[in-house]
Amino acid sequence: MTHPVLRVALVQVASDRDPARNRERLAELVPEGADLVVLPEAFARDFGPVDDDLAPAGEEQGGPFDTELSRVAAARGTTVVAGSFERSDDPTRPFNTLLVRGGAVAAYRKIHLYDSFGYRESDRLTAGPTTPVTVEVGGLVVGLMTCYDLRFPEHARALVDAGAQLLVVPAAWVAGERKVDHWRTLVRARAIENTVFVAACAQPAPRYSGHSMVVDPLGDVLAEAGPGSADEVEVVRAEVGLTRLLEARRTNPSLANRRL
Repeated sequence: MTHPVLRVALVQVASDRDPARNRERLAELVPEGADLVVLPEAFARDFGPVDDDLAPAGEEQGGPFDTELSRVAAARGTTVVAGSFERSDDPTRPFNTLLVRGGAVAAYRKIHLYDSFGYRESDRLTAGPTTPVTVEVGGLVVGLMTCYDLRFPEHARALVDAGAQLLVVPAAWVAGERKVDHWRTLVRARAIENTVFVAACAQPAPRYSGHSMVVDPLGDVLAEAGPGSADEVEVVRAEVGLTRLLEARRTNPSLANRRL
């Protein structure tokens, strides 16, 4: 029996505070030859300073960013995941939304807002509903998380219980003391404890931490970027497949051995 394999490409790139500029760059940034392309959190419009008003960046689904993302994904014959801001019922605080467009279509509104390390994301954004969001891409079930969600193991486990075999984590992981170590540790931990692939795509240094990476279900790093820079684009590629996942779960049947 032949199991599905996905060619994954993570595009580590700094987004601009000008939404039009980010839309224009989609066509040059989404590469050929991938089944699943992941862009970072807030790609449609960078967060900017901590007091920046994000309300004007909020668009309806089907708005300008969504339309161009869908067009580019179709032109490349792929599925693209990208971070955006979406209008909510609170006109001052949009959702932090991942759009999945192309061969698969879905949207995930960030559950855990980054009220930590001196930041208050909830002052500018609205948290999404707590229902885990999965989508099928090329025969694999993909679970969607965003940045700070990575620090909540129960979120990843809920996605795996919903069938996820690959966790996709776009991020703008703010730089700082221990932050790269936390990022790398948590990405690998979510993979190991759930015996799933994790594809985590971050914005680069100096403001963010970079180190976009793909990790397999036993915690091996298949591919990883460096810290990067604001004027550098780095594409991280790896293949993720069901055969490797099933082998990992035979080796480490921790999901089957749960008692709590």
